[in-house]
Amino acid sequence: MEAPKTTQTSEAKLHFLDYWRIIRIRKTVILAVFLLVVLTTTAVTFILTESYSSTVRIEVGKDTTDIAPLLMGVQAPTSHDPYFIQTEFEKIKSKMVLFPVISNLSLHLKFSERYGTATPLKVSETYPFLAKQIDVRQSRNTSLIEIRVFDEDRFLAAQIANAIADNYKTSRLARTTSASAESVRILEEQAKEQEEKLLEAQKKMDELRKDLGVADIDAGGAVSIVEPDTVRMIDRDRVMAQSLFTQYNTLCEKLKGLPKEELRRAIPTASPDTHLTELLSKFAMTENEFAAYVKELGEDNPKIVQLSSLMASLNAQIDNRVDGILKGLQTQAAVQAARIAALDEVERKARQRDAVQTEAYRPYFQAKRNVETQQRIYETIKLRILQEKVDAALPKKSVVQVVDIAEASLRPVRPNIPLNIALGVVVGLLMGFGLAFFIEYLDTSVKTIDDVERAVQAPVLGVIPQNVGALIEEGPESPHAEAYRVLRTNIMFSRKDPALNSLTVVSGGAGEGKSTTIFNLATVFAQNGQRVLMVDSDLRRPSLHKLLNVSNSLGLTNFLLKQNTLEEVIQTTSLPTLHFLASGKLPSSSLGVLNSPQMKEFIHAVKARYDFVFFDSPPIMGVSDASILASVVDMSLLVIQYRKYPQAMTIRAKQMVEKVGGNLLGVVLNNINISQDSYYYYYSGYYYDYYSKHDDGEPSTKKNGEPKTASSDRGGLEIKQKY
Repeated sequence: MEAPKTTQTSEAKLHFLDYWRIIRIRKTVILAVFLLVVLTTTAVTFILTESYSSTVRIEVGKDTTDIAPLLMGVQAPTSHDPYFIQTEFEKIKSKMVLFPVISNLSLHLKFSERYGTATPLKVSETYPFLAKQIDVRQSRNTSLIEIRVFDEDRFLAAQIANAIADNYKTSRLARTTSASAESVRILEEQAKEQEEKLLEAQKKMDELRKDLGVADIDAGGAVSIVEPDTVRMIDRDRVMAQSLFTQYNTLCEKLKGLPKEELRRAIPTASPDTHLTELLSKFAMTENEFAAYVKELGEDNPKIVQLSSLMASLNAQIDNRVDGILKGLQTQAAVQAARIAALDEVERKARQRDAVQTEAYRPYFQAKRNVETQQRIYETIKLRILQEKVDAALPKKSVVQVVDIAEASLRPVRPNIPLNIALGVVVGLLMGFGLAFFIEYLDTSVKTIDDVERAVQAPVLGVIPQNVGALIEEGPESPHAEAYRVLRTNIMFSRKDPALNSLTVVSGGAGEGKSTTIFNLATVFAQNGQRVLMVDSDLRRPSLHKLLNVSNSLGLTNFLLKQNTLEEVIQTTSLPTLHFLASGKLPSSSLGVLNSPQMKEFIHAVKARYDFVFFDSPPIMGVSDASILASVVDMSLLVIQYRKYPQAMTIRAKQMVEKVGGNLLGVVLNNINISQDSYYYYYSGYYYDYYSKHDDGEPSTKKNGEPKTASSDRGGLEIKQKY
């Protein structure tokens, strides 16, 4: 059977049932984390000291005057500043505002008594404590700021809030006044320096005008240069000449390649000429007259000869006229080309003169521009000084106003017991679920059938539930028996040759359920009527004899060492068609007995005697015996226990089977909790539920304690057959 092909798209998506499966499997972790967080939150909430809150609300605006500033006209509305309110929040909590509050209310002494410090706290040391008790926020959809203070003393909280608002208002006004005075002082210093720079620049400009002989009548105006105007006129004439040249030249090129008849028709349109038009008209009339008389009079008639001579003369005149027009167009194109060349030369000489003149006057122009720049700077500073002085004298609006004063709170606001417990519940659930899914993410073991088929590239032939016992004791009507019957059916359909009748079960690690799987699988085959031999070939840790409650003194090793015959070592079981061969005692000197020729002869002999032969084996990762068995038997099954070993171990086990040439039929996924894992419930839970119930409420065993027959409740689903 080929390994199923899975797509990456389906692997990346999780169904809702997959999340629910993870929650059910990890419910212990989720519940433990949830209870730990909730109990811790509740305990901390009741331990916290109660604190009261007092809030003062103030209106804050930008610095403005009652009337518009000087030279500003009507004052435009102040643009929105998204960082203004946040900036004021930081100013309110700054040391400049809070230090005076600490000093005025003696908070450093009160906090020293509260926290029991050996020496009184300094103002700077008290600041961090006070800053933690302050919460500044904006009142929603307004320009109001709420200053909220938390403290154990409800009256002290109100005093601190009001003191912060008053001190912020005072510091804001003082800061604005001092900033204006400082600005005026700095501007006056800059104006004095700028005046000196302006005088120096004017002096340098006058010296350059005299030295260079610049004809600048108005020293404050611009010096006129004639050459740029000349260049502009030349450019205009050149554009016109270029347009005419292009027109004539294009027309000549177009007419030059035309045939004679087309040329005669095209010239009157391209270059109208009255004389040519008259000649063409006269030629057309003569040609029509010639055509009319030639049929009546014949070609030798004097009239016809006269008309022919006239047509030849007109034709020669037309050709001469056309040639003259073409030469005239070519002459016009040449004239315009010569005009363009002459204009280019004039422009070149004008530009040379302009460059020489500009180079000579450049120092003066630079000095003049410098004077103009210094003059503008000086005038701007003087105007700014005047504006600042007038604005400082204007009455100011109060930019900070107290809207609501703080009052002592009647009941504490911290801790908020219902809110804290609710948050603890929410956080506990989030942490629990998060930890559960994180553990699931780190878990690289086999979880789903898709995981197995994608990693091992082999089909899953059976899914075995948890808590499976020995079917030989539970009977064929056991709810677990159907899982092995499904496995038996898949094995029968998966083998390619009916002659393949020896099978071993391997696993990557210990404790994955190999012995139980081989025991119950052999039981199901025997219950179906086949003659089955079950061989305990795990020579180091045999366990099948314990399930049958028989002795392990004689077995496979005794036969392979030729101490006993095959009939002496094979034991019968409660099922007539199921025989058992124990492992026997393994001497330390015979550890490689499974790799002996006697083992191959034994397998050949029992395959001929029995319908099926099943071999138990040790873990393939730790002992070589499992690899030897996989190489000599016809078929191998890989048992993987659900959520036990990493997928890498499973892949390695499959590779070891293939490396020794074993025929791996597929995988058995073992120890599945069907009741908790909804994914596997839909795979095999239906059979589990169906076969655990009986028609008409009958019990699963007869009154005498014997199990019902294999066909009593299956309703024909399980038919005994030989493959």
